[in-house]
Amino acid sequence: MASGHPFTSSVFIGTSLDGFIAREDGDLGWLTSRGEAAGTDLGYQEFIDGIDAIVMGRGTYETGLSFDPWPYEGRDVAVLSTTLRPGADPRVTVHHDLGALVDALAERGAKNVYVDGGRTIRTFLRAGLIDRITITTVPVLLGTGRPLFGPVGGDVPLVHVSTRVLGAGVVQSTYEVAATG
Repeated sequence: MASGHPFTSSVFIGTSLDGFIAREDGDLGWLTSRGEAAGTDLGYQEFIDGIDAIVMGRGTYETGLSFDPWPYEGRDVAVLSTTLRPGADPRVTVHHDLGALVDALAERGAKNVYVDGGRTIRTFLRAGLIDRITITTVPVLLGTGRPLFGPVGGDVPLVHVSTRVLGAGVVQSTYEVAATG
């Protein structure tokens, strides 16, 4: 697993078969409908129950604003954004800098951090701050959209932990980020 930070950072995210986490306009209907078809929350509740802090980018935060109720109620939520104004939403803490965010998580004693949003995940990967990645792949090709992965600063070696079939053709694979160096 990755090291150099006092907490474990995990990704838990859904993608289309061609690797998109949302349509260009941010729509997630193609993903949420598959979870409903599979008759499950795709393991999200079990995952989130073990999380004490959530980190996301501005885009993921803004998508979350459309949910009623707010899906992160009672959780420590940090938004990594250079454009969002600190203090605009009392439910979140805004950080403009990754280093300051990591320091704040450590100071708060965060142990299990959920990293969400494509850009934020890539930022954490480039910094060597992701320990575990769970990708739920739904059987749909979007052709275009917001990609999960892109430039991550080099190879990120992974160790396969498990794969399970959840129903309705949905497959979930978990990997640990291999220690390097």
